[in-house]
Amino acid sequence: MHVPDGFINVPVSAATGVVAAAAVAVSLKGARRELDERTAPLAGLVAAFIFAVQMLNFPVAAGTSGHLLGGALAAILVGPFTGVLCVSVVLLMQGVLFADGGLTALGVNISDMAIVTTVVAYLVFRGLVKVLPRKRRSITVASFVAALLSVPAAAVAFTVIYALGGTTDVSIGKVATAMVGVHVLIGIGEAAITALTVGAVIAVRPDLVYGARGLTQPLKLRVGGELVDAPAAEPAPVPAAARSARPVWIAGIVASLVLAGFVSFYAATSPDGLEKVAHDKGIDKKAEDHAAADSPLADYGVKDIADARLSGGLAGVIGVGVTVVAGSGIFWALRRRRTNDTSPAAVPESVTSEKA
Repeated sequence: MHVPDGFINVPVSAATGVVAAAAVAVSLKGARRELDERTAPLAGLVAAFIFAVQMLNFPVAAGTSGHLLGGALAAILVGPFTGVLCVSVVLLMQGVLFADGGLTALGVNISDMAIVTTVVAYLVFRGLVKVLPRKRRSITVASFVAALLSVPAAAVAFTVIYALGGTTDVSIGKVATAMVGVHVLIGIGEAAITALTVGAVIAVRPDLVYGARGLTQPLKLRVGGELVDAPAAEPAPVPAAARSARPVWIAGIVASLVLAGFVSFYAATSPDGLEKVAHDKGIDKKAEDHAAADSPLADYGVKDIADARLSGGLAGVIGVGVTVVAGSGIFWALRRRRTNDTSPAAVPESVTSEKA
């Protein structure tokens, strides 16, 4: 659903840019509360994994394909604020390096694909977790439904943005019907990928899944005929090897590199949902060439490498590497800032004096 340049006029593009910048600023502050020594490295991995899986278009209807948006997956694995940042990093890398998604439309894409999907998915997810049994399977079920609904929500958001600033005169009703219809189908694929990924991480390291925190129910004791919470037991020491997220990180990086560097060659080549609707309804009449169309990695291929398989594979591997480095750098910086803010040196002297 990457919106190219020329679909949305300058005033609305600028307005969405302001919205996106404000949301990223809020997310930077919120992510400092979500990130710890476990989730900081995982967040960079999530961004790289989303980049890789977005290269795997899957068929959803005759002549139409879809791909992961990733907002639901990121929000559930590392938290909603960090999730917005993960998807934003992916969109920035795609727009600047791979000419995927317009640069003047970056605010539109972040607002639609990062903010709307993450917020809608996480709200649905939290609502379902509250009413479903407190079991690991409930997290997977809630992930599926949240991801499924997040995609048509993004389609509705794009339609609203296009109604406000579209550059062609088309029937908004027809655009809305077509966008929501095809993205419901894409949402099924999004839901399956999200549920499978979340379920896989929960199966091996449930403590790394932000949305699964507090999953266990407190032990109940019957006292005087009434059920009361049992006193919390002292946690047993956990071996350092069990606490380390390194095995999960390595497995995730390897999976991302294989998906982007090899499996992506077999992805569906049909236009995605937005491209198909834009062509059928005439939205793309004023589409503009990408400012980075001459990039060495434009269109997910390495310039001057004739072999399509090798060119696409190398581009995918480079994209995963750049995304994980950029994402991990941002999240580690946020983590370090949180640590510095909560260290004794960061507490004003007057406060420490009063406590003394």
